[in-house]
Amino acid sequence: MGDGPTPAKALDDLIAGNERFIAGVSVHPNQDAAYRASLAEAQAPKAVLFGCSDSRLAAEIIFDQGLGDLFVVRTAGHVIGREVLGSIEYAVSVLHTPLIVVLGHNSCGAVQAALQAEETHTAPTGHLRAIVDGLLPSVQLSAARGVTDVDGIVDVHIQSTVDQLRANSATLAGAVYAGTCAIVGMSYQLDAGRARLITPDPR
Repeated sequence: MGDGPTPAKALDDLIAGNERFIAGVSVHPNQDAAYRASLAEAQAPKAVLFGCSDSRLAAEIIFDQGLGDLFVVRTAGHVIGREVLGSIEYAVSVLHTPLIVVLGHNSCGAVQAALQAEETHTAPTGHLRAIVDGLLPSVQLSAARGVTDVDGIVDVHIQSTVDQLRANSATLAGAVYAGTCAIVGMSYQLDAGRARLITPDPR
């Protein structure tokens, strides 16, 4: 990792940025012209943000970060595919990014769609089905645990996504084992603006 941030320091920075955002005192760092120019030749993001595509989950705003700070990968319901894994592996193995944050949120429409599909035994048409299919295991796992509300399912799905990243990528699992990278799950509250940890705190 060189002289870059540790997983704990990266998480500290994101949590501090989220607290500024909640309080309405964001400083909008690393967005001036000189800093932009300094990044032209290389990047060293402090964290990968793998989140839901929801328009209200703008990562750099929520965590009060700037250019070059976050390597952002987003899909509806933060559903994992090969391209997602490849993108995150690139950040960790090539850019030496020390932290991966899986970011879900309450009232998630993708989770609601998957829950409805499970309850009605119907599936959406077109490529939307891939999103629902990616979420159904979390819906079913939640039901087995007695969790039936959307926000509870969101938390189960965030944890499941964290587990999938480790299970489906030897690169990511190896980085976590070596201590050079941590993976955490966070759930964003749309009204309050708070991103809370729902997985164990690696600090």
